[in-house]
Amino acid sequence: MSPSLPDVPDVPDPDPDCRLPYQVAVFARRLSAVGELDRAAFLLLDQLAAGGPANVKTLAAALGVDSSTVTRQAAPLLRERLLARVPYPADRRAVRLALTPLGAGRLAQVRERRRRLIAELTAGWTPDERTVFCALLARFNDGLRDRR
Repeated sequence: MSPSLPDVPDVPDPDPDCRLPYQVAVFARRLSAVGELDRAAFLLLDQLAAGGPANVKTLAAALGVDSSTVTRQAAPLLRERLLARVPYPADRRAVRLALTPLGAGRLAQVRERRRRLIAELTAGWTPDERTVFCALLARFNDGLRDRR
């Protein structure tokens, strides 16, 4: 069980340009405290689930990090048997990382927990509010991705 975070009060400044960076930081901190997989592990497992086995360089490009970061992030997932090294058919000397059945199961559990949490937190929202929030958050994330 993750330790509970202290309640963080809203910033009193009414200017959204001043509040938004604070709210984004609080969001990232609180979301990372919820799951049993850290953010990096979740994104790596999710990328492999979506795209299938891949080499470190391909994963690094997809995740917007360098190869050494993927190698470092993959190490504990390999030890926990959530990932496996599999041979590359075109070159037996090369290997790719692949999601194991255990890794797919853990990813499914975390996705479901997050889905339930989001459903709970937005239960009082209208469908339109959820749609707008998702669209704006996607737009925000796309903007961050495009800055790379």
